[in-house]
Amino acid sequence: MIKYLLFIPGLFCSICAAAQNDSIAKVPIDRQYFHDLVTKEQKLTDKADGKQDGLLKVTGNDEVHLLLTDVLYRRINRIKNWVEITPDLPAKNEKVRYLRYIENMLRWFRTDWKKHEFNPLDFPMLVETFFQALQYQAGKKSIVSLIENTPYPAAKIISEVLVDNPEIRQINNIVYLKFCQLNPDKILPTIRPFANEPFADSLIILASMKRPVQLYSYAQSKSSVEGKLIHRSQNQMVQTIAELSQTPNALFYFPFLDDILYGRQKIEDIKKLVGNGDKYDSVGYYKLLVKTAIAYFKRISPPLRDTPIAMFGANGLYETLKLRANKHFITPINELHDQSNLNVRMRAIDPLTPEDLYYMMVMGESTLYTSSYKHSFNRMLQRMGSNPRTDSLLLKVNFDHFKKFIKMAANYNKLDTFLKLMPAQNSEVLMKAFVANLDKTESLEDAVDVADSYSSITNKKLLNSILTYVKENEANAIEDNNARGTIIYGLLKVIFMAADNNAIDLSKEIGIPSIYEVPLQAMKDEKGRIVQQVFFYGDEDGKAFFPPFVNSFSGKDWIKTDKKEWVELKSRKAEVYVFANKPLNYDANLDDSAQVHLAKYLESKDMSPTMAVHRGHSYWLPGTIKRLPETAKIIVLGSCGGYQNLNSILEICPNAHIISTKEIGKGDINQPILNYLNQVFTSGDTLVWKNMWSSLSKIFNRDNAEVKESWEDYIPPYRNLGAIFLKAFYKKTEAGHL
Repeated sequence: MIKYLLFIPGLFCSICAAAQNDSIAKVPIDRQYFHDLVTKEQKLTDKADGKQDGLLKVTGNDEVHLLLTDVLYRRINRIKNWVEITPDLPAKNEKVRYLRYIENMLRWFRTDWKKHEFNPLDFPMLVETFFQALQYQAGKKSIVSLIENTPYPAAKIISEVLVDNPEIRQINNIVYLKFCQLNPDKILPTIRPFANEPFADSLIILASMKRPVQLYSYAQSKSSVEGKLIHRSQNQMVQTIAELSQTPNALFYFPFLDDILYGRQKIEDIKKLVGNGDKYDSVGYYKLLVKTAIAYFKRISPPLRDTPIAMFGANGLYETLKLRANKHFITPINELHDQSNLNVRMRAIDPLTPEDLYYMMVMGESTLYTSSYKHSFNRMLQRMGSNPRTDSLLLKVNFDHFKKFIKMAANYNKLDTFLKLMPAQNSEVLMKAFVANLDKTESLEDAVDVADSYSSITNKKLLNSILTYVKENEANAIEDNNARGTIIYGLLKVIFMAADNNAIDLSKEIGIPSIYEVPLQAMKDEKGRIVQQVFFYGDEDGKAFFPPFVNSFSGKDWIKTDKKEWVELKSRKAEVYVFANKPLNYDANLDDSAQVHLAKYLESKDMSPTMAVHRGHSYWLPGTIKRLPETAKIIVLGSCGGYQNLNSILEICPNAHIISTKEIGKGDINQPILNYLNQVFTSGDTLVWKNMWSSLSKIFNRDNAEVKESWEDYIPPYRNLGAIFLKAFYKKTEAGHL
């Protein structure tokens, strides 16, 4: 991450020479204003880290801060000095123009940094390259080769600043090609200004490989600029997609695009399953998706490592498989969760093979109810015969998503059963593979799955084996000088050891804020108020649960204020507020509008929510995440929905304490949780999670079996090992350890 240090030793040696031992040119009064504009931008950049204090802080490393600050102030000042003394800029207007260049460069840097489009650690490299570009331009030299050798984020800023460079068209082309290499999914929405450039046809081919569904959408309009580019292409894949754009129900064919292109499947055969909208064979289509997924995954695994077209991404194979599994099988069995006759409840999955059920379960991670998963798991084993071998099942699916499957089996207490149905030596190999190569993927999803699994496993022998494998991988990473692997396995080791030993203070060991308690002061805003925002959605369940939610706040203890789009509840005992948007009509976008208007209202009252509550199905969760207040310290969810949602939440609220459940939230559970939290807030006590879990467990253990089972699926913040791992990893890497 600190690659920019390579630029420091020789940085601005040419400036130093030009400045003649740091001699400062006298600035004429009529140009002082433009120097002041640069100074203003320097101060705004200084303040961009949250505080204008003469120190640019972007990591936990003080040495890095000093180097960045040196670039921001002393070295930028030397560029200003160069503008005044260089003989290449004799005219006053030219000097003013170059001072404006410096001002604009700093502004673009600050803007792109805040949009997470520029790594502030690359600021020295940007400034050095920018200065070289100024020198070349002032000396009437080409900057094209300089831009070609500059990473996209810096090249983009330079091109946006030097808009009047005589080579700007060529420069913009170079920058756009860099952008397309990094963002092939954004080629089609941005290619129009470059449609007449020689490289446009090649970019269309790249877009077809990365976003075939998007290409299909643009191909539908033959008269548009993009449509003309697509339909004139001579590339076989582009032509096939263009042809499909004229085919009814074309999206049904996209998961099989690779096989269609290479003759392994025919459109006519798929059409027999898809039909024309009246003869859709949902089971046959799903089975074909599973069969194709198994074949595709074998291709992307060693030794082939060949990624089929349209396997990933929107409307790709996996996304379609997830959609169809949920629509045709998971939703029907979830909706019948009150049905005691299992033959009736599970009828939707009767036609499915063990492999079909395997994919249904891994694709339904965020939507399967606990009972739906357990009954599906049992049926999968039944379909495998009288002597099931679970290792044979994994071989049949080519171990596709096996880490996700193991994580889910652990979460639902089925892992022991699964492992016992294979030879002991194979189960050991499997669990070793489960823990292996967590550092070899760009995503942290596998590592989070391992962490979440550990928190669910009760078999001591299995826990010891996983911990041993983690330690072995850490030792190997250290020996290989593998920084990423050392951090991942080192953190997992400490987290797992702390989970087994209450004497270990995990927060202290891994350097993150306390995961065991939340001081009352941390929940208060600057005016001493505790503000909560509750997100409701206007489906049938949301409308049914909203009135009981509001009525649970007794008039004796709470003041209720009814607004058009939300309800405000104010404690009579303390400065505690609860704001909940009304569940209106999601299809008409009224829920989202209510949440936006509520957020603006809170902002107008200078109220910053420190607790956010998601009340709705997991498929509404992305909407809640989109509107999450950055100030939230506690987040109460229904189903977390897996790694992607968890990661998104922590990007917005990096230190939040997260309460989640393995299935959807239950009103019988959620309300007592909120009541307990509000009781703590109004009493002025510190919130201690273990005390809360102990108290609520006593209550729910006396309740009926269904409520007790649902409560056991809820995960307290100190046991949410996946979230803890992510927090610790980001803390480590932000501190410059990677």
